[in-house]
Amino acid sequence: MKLIRTLISSTIISASLMGTAIAHQGAHGNAQLEQAIAGDHRSDKNKARDQYRHPQQTLEFFGFKPSMTIVEIAPGGGWYTEVLAPAVKGKGLLYGAHYPDTGKDDYYSKSRKKLEAKLAANDVYSEVKLTNFVPKKASELAPAGSADMVLTFRNLHNWGEEGVKQVFADAFKALKPGGVLGVVEHRMPASQQFAENSKSGYFPEKMAIDLAAAAGFKLAASSEINANPKDTADHPKGVWTLPPVLRMGDTDKAKYMAIGESDRMTLKFVKPVK
Repeated sequence: MKLIRTLISSTIISASLMGTAIAHQGAHGNAQLEQAIAGDHRSDKNKARDQYRHPQQTLEFFGFKPSMTIVEIAPGGGWYTEVLAPAVKGKGLLYGAHYPDTGKDDYYSKSRKKLEAKLAANDVYSEVKLTNFVPKKASELAPAGSADMVLTFRNLHNWGEEGVKQVFADAFKALKPGGVLGVVEHRMPASQQFAENSKSGYFPEKMAIDLAAAAGFKLAASSEINANPKDTADHPKGVWTLPPVLRMGDTDKAKYMAIGESDRMTLKFVKPVK
């Protein structure tokens, strides 16, 4: 962890200053985001996770504005889609770059159909556009050079090193010059080796930074918005030991609830302006 902190220490001061500016912006310029987070379309169960996922602070750290064209990669069940779709509706555009329907009875098709059903069930999602994202293969997340922001939440561990390399290349292509790649991911401690713990659900921060740099991005800032120092990342069932999954069931449930959700890195990268 000390190595990572050294690598990103040059961004801490700028991140702090940026945080002050963002807080001011949030108080005056992101009413639509606040309304989206408080909306009745979100279940009490999902709202209860705001204390761990900090959607408003996270999006404002990335520089969110309602007028942006935004890509969410692999939105899954749509937890963040519930926030992003109404937050840009009528002003910006949201692409959901999700796994395609393969025509088979597999995880990818089931996930796509479930998300499509969710989007069709409420008018708040009426302007969302779905594109096809295929892990570890070149994918057009959105028309090239059209996006102001590409976001991915808690997904890097699913794709592995080579998969993340491809995703970051796809994001770079989709973004406008000056556009932002925002990454939130379960953070693997620097003391652990990824090769030995790649199935734990955690991903090394330094690897994420290095892969983004290899794709052409510059690290603009990092934040501890989603950090959790109680999480040691050495649990019997990996990150899924913790809430909300609680894969151990009732075994040591109180212990894991007391820890809360995982420790997460929050990284803001920028596509350079030539």
